[in-house]
Amino acid sequence: MNIISICAFAQLKNNPVLEKNFMDMGFGIFVHWSMDSQLGSVISHSMVGASKAYLNKYINELPKTFYPDKFDADEWARLFKLVGAEYVVFTTKHHNGFCMWDTETTDFNVMNTPYGKDITDMLFKALRKQGLKVGVYFSPEDFSFLNKQGVTISRKGKMSQVTENVELLEYDKAQIKELITNYDPIDLLFFDAFESGPLVQYVHTIDPNILVTRGEMETPEQKIPDSPMPGPWETCMTMGTQWQYKPTNEEYKDGTELIEKLIEVRAKGGNFLLNVGPKPNGEIPIEQEELLRELALWMFVNDEAIKNIRPLPTLIKDGYLWFTQNEDENAVYAFVTEQKDWFKGRRRNFLIKNLKATSNTTISVLGQNDLVVEYWPENIPKSRFVQHEDLLEISISKAQRLYNDKIWPNPIVVKLTNVEFVESK
Repeated sequence: MNIISICAFAQLKNNPVLEKNFMDMGFGIFVHWSMDSQLGSVISHSMVGASKAYLNKYINELPKTFYPDKFDADEWARLFKLVGAEYVVFTTKHHNGFCMWDTETTDFNVMNTPYGKDITDMLFKALRKQGLKVGVYFSPEDFSFLNKQGVTISRKGKMSQVTENVELLEYDKAQIKELITNYDPIDLLFFDAFESGPLVQYVHTIDPNILVTRGEMETPEQKIPDSPMPGPWETCMTMGTQWQYKPTNEEYKDGTELIEKLIEVRAKGGNFLLNVGPKPNGEIPIEQEELLRELALWMFVNDEAIKNIRPLPTLIKDGYLWFTQNEDENAVYAFVTEQKDWFKGRRRNFLIKNLKATSNTTISVLGQNDLVVEYWPENIPKSRFVQHEDLLEISISKAQRLYNDKIWPNPIVVKLTNVEFVESK
């Protein structure tokens, strides 16, 4: 009986309560970091197709210069908390097999570097202090292990999968048990492999309080689906073009684009996992920190429209407006995007097709009190709405001063309560 048939009997699944909580969280931070960040290369994948000389240097020499003396777990955690994330997923072991924790399973780990400290332990403790959920990224496809076996390193190779390589499966299980036992509690686990079923079942068996994301739910990478998908799902995306730190030839998205991608993902019912690639010395690159802080300001104002929400039935986007809803509050959030040069205090009107006001409807702009525009006392920025026969018209001002130049480029969010959904004719 092969490995697949043995595992087929159990078919354990994520706890539905954990899935609901995950959908409520909405936004997380991904961290791709390994010892080859020193080279500024793609993480792990340079080992595929590499010569014996390259592999020897990579496995035996590169760890000798990994010394992230600027790593400050508490500083990371404070920033991730400020940006509005609810959970953080950390690459404990990527495909290269290098372990970022103190493991007894292999010498190819962070303790055998000049740094010699358990990065995973420090980070997880710092995250918990900030109330952030702890997520483990784990690659079952271990290139250094395959190299020891004398197997050609390949992501598509038969022996690279735990469903075919019994020795690799047992090795991975030992590492997963270490992580779950020694770094308890683990909240989420992200398996990055073409075949991870036996390990998903193993996790559910030993700790049913862990939510498995990739391996048990849809996790589109670097893209957002065209339409909502049922149940929990998660888009993971880089700020630039590479997951790990890329010191040159990198092109970053701007802050507005990242915010609008977060909005789109949430409007379609998914979670957004935004990646950070730290420098080899442990610092977050300034370009990435700047983007995170731009996002932090936006989330500080608008996070109630991102967390604890669900998509609206059939109404995802209408023109420049994206929508989410909080069913418990009977509230709909309209994200006003793609607005250029909207000067502080100026009013703009928008029409919505599928929402209808009631006698109990209220309207407000998140972060604003609708009473005053700074230095413009005669301007009363009260939000208004008018219900036409087939359209709901909203009239709003961008009244809060968030930048010195008074033109904040990012979306504002309108909160509408007690509105009815109207099917398109």
